[in-house]
Amino acid sequence: MELKLGLKVHDADNVATIFAEGIEKGVEIEVRDQEGHAQTLTVLDAIPYGHKVAIEDIQKDTLIKKYGEEIGIASHDIVKGEHVHVHNLDSMRGRGDLKGGKK
Repeated sequence: MELKLGLKVHDADNVATIFAEGIEKGVEIEVRDQEGHAQTLTVLDAIPYGHKVAIEDIQKDTLIKKYGEEIGIASHDIVKGEHVHVHNLDSMRGRGDLKGGKK
């Protein structure tokens, strides 16, 4: 069986980036961090290569962190294993009205 891999780059991250093709609902992936720690996670949606998966439950209005950076804010509650993308994430990039995740 081919290893399906996700990568958590920073300790503060609440998402991991998928580095595998063919990630469909119900597939198990291995999420690794910088120190080589790994956790197995079952994905709840199909997730394209390079997209994000929630590695913990994320409540609405919580900052989404990837690579140790705040990349957006959850527009809905997000469940561990769910695809994180434009359907449940509001980008903060270029938005002066969302400094620190607050309006």
